[in-house]
Amino acid sequence: MKNNILFLFLFLLITIISCKEKNAKSSTNESIPKETTNEKIYNGTGNVTQGLAETQIKSLISCNQRGSRISGVGEIKDDLGNSWTVPGINHFNESTKASDLYNECNSITPNNLSEIDMNSVPVFEIDSDGEIITGYLFADNYFELYINGKLIAVDPVPFTPFNSNIVKFKVKKPYTIAVKLIDWEEHLGLGSENNRGKDFHPGDGGFIASFSDGTITNSKWKAQTFYTAPISDLSCLSEIGEKRISSNCSTDGVDNGTAFYGIHWKIPENSFDVTFNDSQWPNATTYTEDEIGVNNKKAYMNFIEKFSGKGAEFIWSTNVVLDNEVIVRYKVE
Repeated sequence: MKNNILFLFLFLLITIISCKEKNAKSSTNESIPKETTNEKIYNGTGNVTQGLAETQIKSLISCNQRGSRISGVGEIKDDLGNSWTVPGINHFNESTKASDLYNECNSITPNNLSEIDMNSVPVFEIDSDGEIITGYLFADNYFELYINGKLIAVDPVPFTPFNSNIVKFKVKKPYTIAVKLIDWEEHLGLGSENNRGKDFHPGDGGFIASFSDGTITNSKWKAQTFYTAPISDLSCLSEIGEKRISSNCSTDGVDNGTAFYGIHWKIPENSFDVTFNDSQWPNATTYTEDEIGVNNKKAYMNFIEKFSGKGAEFIWSTNVVLDNEVIVRYKVE
């Protein structure tokens, strides 16, 4: 009988010890944070936001033409509490609009240059004793043009339908051209739009220009990105000096991209000025007409002799799909 009691006691003691060990292991496992995934890894100089921005302006313009997209403006905060305007800070509402070369929203749809009244284009004066320069510009989607640090004109159509513009300014050489470029977005903060059968598809940018003094866009220009999105995996990003690289990131469209990320960099206050040092910025990357997809765009093709016909090339930063807010600069000697 005593043996039976002793055996039962030992069995209960072993059972209790085993249960305690299991509970201890379970408690330890629960206290270990989930393994950090590649999606959470980011060691760059930018500021990270996630998800959709809060809409501040529903649309900068109203255009009832076919192919028109809403040009909204939003605000989103990063994990440090900093606020960012998306797709970018702009001066659309308070600035002079560039004259129309082709603009369906204004019912300006000439078939060629001979139908353009060049005398109606105003001249913005930088230097009273300077030369009058005429510029032809096509942006996908939006531009703000600075000459020697002065904002002379902005794109009258922030998003679509695609348009093109003509500007005139009076300036002495040397002078500096700086252009803020924005590839607009429908899903604010996520660099994407409803396109190609997907609700969240990253759009692409592109900018081309020629000027009457022979200046053209090409790889000699400088280009820097200040907003990159959508990013599904933060580990795809890298930096080499001032070069912000996203070539390893996915550009595929998805049905739901609301959990994706945006990367933001503060724009230097004097980045449009003559004295700004852009020597460390990457040179602009050039893209073909096929890559930008302009062969069916009348705003471009009707005046192609002033764009690629002058030797100009489409330029952007290193990623024409994911980089949404870009500044390009060039000094004309």
